[in-house]
Amino acid sequence: MTDSNDAKTKIGRTVVDTAQLALLLEVSGTPKPGNVDRHRDLTDLRFEHFLAGAVGARAGLAMATRGEPIGTSFERAVAGMARQRGGNTQFGCLLLLVPLVRAAATDSLTPDGVRQVVEATTVEDAVDFYCAFEHVAVAVADPPADAVALDVRRGSDAVSTLRERELTLYDIMALSATREAEIADGNARLWTSGFDRAFDAADALFDGDGSVLDRTARVFLDCLAAEPDSLIATTHGAAVAREVSQRAERVAADCDATGELAAAEALAEEFVAAGYNPGTTADLLAAALFIALHRGLEL
Repeated sequence: MTDSNDAKTKIGRTVVDTAQLALLLEVSGTPKPGNVDRHRDLTDLRFEHFLAGAVGARAGLAMATRGEPIGTSFERAVAGMARQRGGNTQFGCLLLLVPLVRAAATDSLTPDGVRQVVEATTVEDAVDFYCAFEHVAVAVADPPADAVALDVRRGSDAVSTLRERELTLYDIMALSATREAEIADGNARLWTSGFDRAFDAADALFDGDGSVLDRTARVFLDCLAAEPDSLIATTHGAAVAREVSQRAERVAADCDATGELAAAEALAEEFVAAGYNPGTTADLLAAALFIALHRGLEL
């Protein structure tokens, strides 16, 4: 199966087209408090870097539709994403999108279908996942003392440990999802829960009003309010992550009352100034957008 003759969504786009569109819409939605969007850049990370990252990731995403290994597809998507000067733009998004793309290409984009994809990953998928960390710097929590050998920041240096312990990529995600921490790794938890929050957020995008970009901004705010962002917990601590979610909850209530996103605009400026970047929530929205678009959400 070639990229140009890829499996189609309900409205005729290829699965790869839809994945790229999800990445582009995710970064274009505004306001998304604390994140890069079409109105806001961060100090060293700009809107244009995300556009370039979405384009660069295409080859790896296409590999996933052709049935190539999940780990290899992810590593190639990250390598392509990294071909811009901003660094890590969509590492977490791609970690979620690659198995979703595989499921969609086989007409099984359901919680059970995606669960089957991730549970079938191998040790070599885990190896490629670790190697992907050599392309860009990724903010991750320090592992506990008994898991230092599995620190993802070791990259290819951890390969022998992975093979000796026969750990698949799903095993690595399960370890991260269940690791003792005040706030669990959000993306790892999605991998081990049938991507439940992504499917719920996709439903919210369908049920929302207004443009897809306005819906994206609103669902982002609701998702951030509902669960503390694990990237903020990693970079600023669990207490700050909870405070950020509480602020998002109050602003979401204000937006409900007014029917406007003005309060979210102010929150976006506040979070950018404070350096609060809820990137795991952005990853969730990219996954939700892909699911919704594949199912027929119209622009």
